[in-house]
Amino acid sequence: MQHGAWERVPIDAQSVEAPLSRSAVFLVMAAGEGDAALAGVRDTLGAVGDLVKNVGFRDLNGRLSCVVGIGSALWDRLSPGRRPADLHPFTRIEGPVHAAPSTPGDLLFHLRAEREDMTFELERQLLDVIGDAAKVVDETTGFRYFDARDLLGFVDGTANPTGAELPDAALIAADADPDFAGGSYVVVQKYVHDMAGWAALSAEDQEAIMGRTKIDNVEIDDDAAPRKSHKTLATIEDDAGGELAILRDNMPFGRPGAGEFGTYFIGYSGRLWVIEQMLERMFVGVPPGSYDRLLDFSTAITGSTFFVPTAGMLDALAEPPADPTAETADPAGTADDAGEATAAPSLGIGSLRGEP
Repeated sequence: MQHGAWERVPIDAQSVEAPLSRSAVFLVMAAGEGDAALAGVRDTLGAVGDLVKNVGFRDLNGRLSCVVGIGSALWDRLSPGRRPADLHPFTRIEGPVHAAPSTPGDLLFHLRAEREDMTFELERQLLDVIGDAAKVVDETTGFRYFDARDLLGFVDGTANPTGAELPDAALIAADADPDFAGGSYVVVQKYVHDMAGWAALSAEDQEAIMGRTKIDNVEIDDDAAPRKSHKTLATIEDDAGGELAILRDNMPFGRPGAGEFGTYFIGYSGRLWVIEQMLERMFVGVPPGSYDRLLDFSTAITGSTFFVPTAGMLDALAEPPADPTAETADPAGTADDAGEATAAPSLGIGSLRGEP
């Protein structure tokens, strides 16, 4: 297979590393069937960058950003025969008491800003562009809760990588998957909380479950404890004992009038297996049966996996496939029989989709 334009795609990551924001929208969509829907999806992928600029220009301090993720089935439609090495649908995890469900998702739009009106406006314009090419399967609006706490009262995202550690944790390395270097895998799950049950626990019991103190966010050593904390179960190490971090951008969400309170988990990683192992440890337990006690009060109701292409890959996916007939008939874009110039083909973008 010729690589064509794909080899010339720059390694320019999307804004995965954007700082924690005050507002976020997590929009999961299912693409429609047929060529027309696929063309609408391509148009939207190509429009995202301009939409972010247009809305973001209204307040440059609003730090508006949008990360686009593509699910396994849609990726195969956009780029048949050429896919990230580890991309696959979210696998349901069946624990002894709790399960992590797998739910549909072809597209993820992760919108972030310091102002809720900016994420609102960007989402509105995105949906206008995509039209009936895709339908919303989940829409969650998140917000920063005081000093980056979840609704259970604990600081969230403490272990996030920073500085030079961030790209190693969140982005695919060139030696791991050269064709998709600079991209990322992202897993999303929506958890709803039993606030009354949680509030009935003592602060000490809550801290033992979370593995951190509630007020000042200090880690609790539970190495000798028979039942490991959420912090310990969610920590993955390599063969040398070094921690393999992921980038979390979790957000609380809720509607008090409807009795809905939750956390939207979103984890970026250059190694999908790290997030998968973390969730396996939480739901199945270490040893098996000793599951994360947080799950007694926090129930997962969605679960989807996406690949986040680089900005260059996203632009390439937005282009329609080259017409192989036109390339065969007039590969150089020379004059036709009537002496009129014909269009030159796309710069090998057809090869991105597995065409020879």
